[in-house]
This record gives sequence, C-alpha cells and structure tokens, in this order.
Amino acid sequence: MLTPLHQKSSVTEIETRFENDVERFSNLETGQGATIDAPLAMELITAAAIAATPVITRVLDIGCGAGNNTIKLLRGYSGDFDCDLNDLSKAMLDRARQRVAQETKGNISTIQGDFRTASLQDGSYDVIMAAAVLHHLREDQDWLEAFSKIHRLLKPGGSFWITDLVSHENSHVHELMWRRYGDYLEGNGGEEYRKKVFDYIDKEDSPRSVTFQLDLMKKVGFETVDILHKNSCFSAFGGIKGTGMADSGR
Repeated sequence: MLTPLHQKSSVTEIETRFENDVERFSNLETGQGATIDAPLAMELITAAAIAATPVITRVLDIGCGAGNNTIKLLRGYSGDFDCDLNDLSKAMLDRARQRVAQETKGNISTIQGDFRTASLQDGSYDVIMAAAVLHHLREDQDWLEAFSKIHRLLKPGGSFWITDLVSHENSHVHELMWRRYGDYLEGNGGEEYRKKVFDYIDKEDSPRSVTFQLDLMKKVGFETVDILHKNSCFSAFGGIKGTGMADSGR
C-alpha cells in the first residue's frame, strides 16, 4: 500500500461509499465478489460461532453491511436471538434490518456509526462478528482499543469471529499473496477491475496480518484463538473469551 495511514479515507468518506453500494453486499450466496472465498468464510465463522457458543441469545454484527453474516448465523442456529446491527451506512442498516427481520422473532436494533464510540453494554453479547470491517482501523492504538472493547462487550465464554482482508509479516510473502489476489481479480473482471479494487484498497484500507490480530486478541484477554481458513489475502479466524473471573475482569 502506498498511501500513508494519515491520508487514508476518513470514517465519513467510508460511510459515503457504502451508502451507494448496498446491492453488492446483499447476496447471501456469493458475498462480495472482490473477496476470495467469501461464501466459505461466512459459512465457517457462523458455524464456528455456533460450535463455540452453543447458547446464543444476543449477537453484535460490526460492519454488518446488508446483514449476510447475521442471516447465515440465524439459519445455522435454527433459533431466534436478539440482533444488534452496526454499520456506518444508514442505507446498509435499513436493508439489513429488513432482511434479518424475515429470519428471527428476536429484537433487532440498528446502531449507526463507528462501533468504537457507540454506547454498548459490556458483557452483553454471546457472539460478535466483524466481516470486512477491521481493515479500516489505522494505528496500533486503534487496533488495541477496538479489540479491547470487543473483549469487554462479550459475555464470559462468548466468541468473536472475523473474516477480513489481511497483510503478511514477511514482505516477500506479502508481495506473493497480493500478486495472487491481483490474478484472481483479473480473472473475474480484467485488468481494469484489478486496478479499481487495488486503488480503493490503497485509499481506504489498512489491513494487518493474521498473526498480529491473533497476538492482539490474546493480549486483550481472549482465552483461545483459532484460524478457520486462509486463502491469499483473506482469512477467517476468531477467539473465545474465558469464563473465569480473572479473564472477564480484564
């Protein structure tokens, strides 16, 4: 990536882009076309959430988009639970509420804005999901504060699951994986499509490696972490908050 972190898109600029991009995030079968293995990653994080957290009463979907991951989780769980849907875009939230309401009798709340500044109750969620959203975090402190808040929001024994664009620790491996991603994009839409996607990634995104994020999850108090899947520059992974007093009090 060439654009310095301080020159990346602001929260307001990201919100504006997503306000005009609802339809691309509304297909449960394909997910986002620019994301490698999007349907598989969605299937894996929702299945892992159910396996790790057998009793689900309340879920937070950070950067919910049009609600795909919450819908997938509801269908896999085969039961109702309350859904808190968070996104920068009101248009996304409106679509997500409409779609999720067809899947559950639980309460649905929409929370517009940056989840880091949203008023959310600590220890209130069984499952938190963040799909294609955390790569918008910038400096190390942003990442630390975001992961710390997510850990606090979970109930003891709750789980947190991520699917996202990722970077790599080694520069040579990083170049290899991004070259492979470029080949994938060209195969889907040609050289112009590849350039378009890479340009907005450069302007808007600041992904970190899976290893960085797993280490950070352990640092803020997650008891266990797991990688579910990785293909080129995309990965699905997560962690479980411990049930002990020491863990829940961090």
